[in-house]
Amino acid sequence: MSNYPLSPELSAFVDKTLGFGCPDSSIQGLRIGYSEMCKAFTPPRPAGIAVSEQRIAGVPVRQYRPTSPRPPDGWPCVVYLHGGGWVVGDLDSHDFITAELASLLNAVVIAVDYRLAPEHPFPAAFDDCLVVWRSLRNDAKDWQLDPQRLAIAGDSAGGNLAAAVCLALRDAGEPQPVVQALIYPGLGGDEGLPSRSECADAPLLSASDVHCYHTLYLPGPGKPSAYAMPLQATDFHGLAPAFIAVAQYDPLRDDGVCYFERLKQAGGTASLHMGLGLVHGCLRARGMAQEVDLLYEKLLAQLRRYLSL
Repeated sequence: MSNYPLSPELSAFVDKTLGFGCPDSSIQGLRIGYSEMCKAFTPPRPAGIAVSEQRIAGVPVRQYRPTSPRPPDGWPCVVYLHGGGWVVGDLDSHDFITAELASLLNAVVIAVDYRLAPEHPFPAAFDDCLVVWRSLRNDAKDWQLDPQRLAIAGDSAGGNLAAAVCLALRDAGEPQPVVQALIYPGLGGDEGLPSRSECADAPLLSASDVHCYHTLYLPGPGKPSAYAMPLQATDFHGLAPAFIAVAQYDPLRDDGVCYFERLKQAGGTASLHMGLGLVHGCLRARGMAQEVDLLYEKLLAQLRRYLSL
């Protein structure tokens, strides 16, 4: 990692993460290894949060709901879409952040267990996330949610899906989330972006990993849909305000930067946090590295701002 001068704390996090192997090179083996790694970084859930699992329009979700009294107009809500290259990850893999967000924001968090590639390539995951969002928005009162305070967030592939949902809602003339919070999102940026070469062998996600995940997610050759890779869109007007956090040592870094720039060029509201010294997947290092804690502070501040907390 000599090309990526990480802090001692983040280096220790990377070493611990890399210490988890996969039983074999199959997709199922990859998922088993990823699940074991995630368990090692998942702390006990905070007190004061009731957790339940349900289905929305047939899609499994996990609801994190504060046990404190419900606000008069209903709960603010964050729909959270997990990362994992559209190939790995589930409701358990990101319990470390979804439970914390519910507690720290005193808001409902809905985590979506969307279908995974390659068994279910695009548009399966996108369709699942979009139908959950629409169902929650349309039935907000039944869920005791405030329809005026619904946000969408996600990391990596989840950030991709969150941005894609915003594009689809805009195209359909439907209301936007109050904010789209994207953490080191993969948005289908051009292969010639500087971060692809500068961080080609970055720890925890390489440029070849990105290519592999894209191959598994996309249904075939040719230019992908903007709902699969949001940077393929030609119109960035009318989208939700965005908070975009990227990691300095990440081949996907410039995807987030490009999305930020295009939103601003279209007259949109967007803020960019450049996570200096960070690597892809670093959200799990909360409490271990101050540079990761800073990312969380920025994320929480933006969610509180747009959810009027």
